[in-house]
Amino acid sequence: MCSMDMELLAPMRLYTLSKRHFVLVFVVFFICFGLTVLIGIAGPKVIDSVEQTFQLNNNSKPNFNLSSQPLSTYNQQLWLTCTMELDQQDTKLKSWKLDFNMSVAIRGVIENASVRYFNKEVYNRTRTINCAQNCAEIIVVHLVYLNYTRYEVSVAFKNLPQMKSFKFKWKTYNPAFSQVEIWFRFVFVVLTFIVTCLFAHSLRKFSMRDWGIEQKWMSILLPLLLLYNDPFFPLSFLISSWFPGMLDDLFQSLFLCALLLFWLCVYHGIRVQGERRCLTFYFPKLIIVGLLWLASVTLGIWQTVNELHDPTYQYGVDTINLQGMKIFFLMVAAVYILYLLFLIIRACSELRNMPYVDLRLKFLTALTFVVLIISIVIFYLRFGAQVLQDDFVVELSTHYHNHILSL
Repeated sequence: MCSMDMELLAPMRLYTLSKRHFVLVFVVFFICFGLTVLIGIAGPKVIDSVEQTFQLNNNSKPNFNLSSQPLSTYNQQLWLTCTMELDQQDTKLKSWKLDFNMSVAIRGVIENASVRYFNKEVYNRTRTINCAQNCAEIIVVHLVYLNYTRYEVSVAFKNLPQMKSFKFKWKTYNPAFSQVEIWFRFVFVVLTFIVTCLFAHSLRKFSMRDWGIEQKWMSILLPLLLLYNDPFFPLSFLISSWFPGMLDDLFQSLFLCALLLFWLCVYHGIRVQGERRCLTFYFPKLIIVGLLWLASVTLGIWQTVNELHDPTYQYGVDTINLQGMKIFFLMVAAVYILYLLFLIIRACSELRNMPYVDLRLKFLTALTFVVLIISIVIFYLRFGAQVLQDDFVVELSTHYHNHILSL
């Protein structure tokens, strides 16, 4: 029965590959990936920093007026962070945590040097400082897009112990990195478009009903990959708006969740040679992956909307809501992983001796394993241990070292 079904399917180039060709496919993949990594290591740094340090004496109040460096749309975003140094008489303490009040006012300066208020409201926030031998860095302001060529920020701290100094850092994306990012995205958009056209051309002689499940999914994933590379990305540098960035996040989450759904459907569908009913086959998988997509998109929208209304916003002020969202996301992710492992084990045990199907299964499993390993390594190098922190989303973009981890 299985061999008869194979004859009805559109032919796969996979069936004509020898072991040497399989090895060559993975070698070429790793060579391309290695070249990308080398370009990233040799490329420009992601974040530019400008420091301003203030020394205090016993009579000084921790009130500061700061001015950023000249900015352009290539700087993309702006962070103002602060690191405090304890007075010598307080450094004997091993570690401590203290809540304090922070007052922030922001003004934007346009090109002709006239000053306009970015937001007339003065933000009063409660922050927590953690100190051991050194105090942890805190984020004072985060602007998700830049309307002005320079920003002036007034910061006042209250209820703090005696501090020796305050070190402020203005952090923005490196304009050289932004230019490299534009070119990288353009190249990948063009390559993805070419591959999509070649794939569609190779299957033009066959009815879609005769396509294998991998071929059907590739016809979905390739256009989504085109959106993942975001052909609209240059709009971020042409208009000062949050919309292009939100669109980019939406495209990326859509492709990644489609890839998760692809793995579930293929490992299950490769065992089901008959009609795959929407209610029994696709619906449970759509529920699991849809919840993951909904959680990720909600988290991103929540972050952006709050920062648009309040540049001093941090996830730390919404600890309860954030913890609930993280627990929900981790629970759904655990269900997905267990379901995927169940489908993989069952497919490998039932189909390992079937011709053609066994070959498809081995190739898919090997490719999936390689993609997961690379994704996990990049994810860890990019985010590190901050994935487990309450305010990790706010601080993601402040810890890049080279541009390959950001593309």
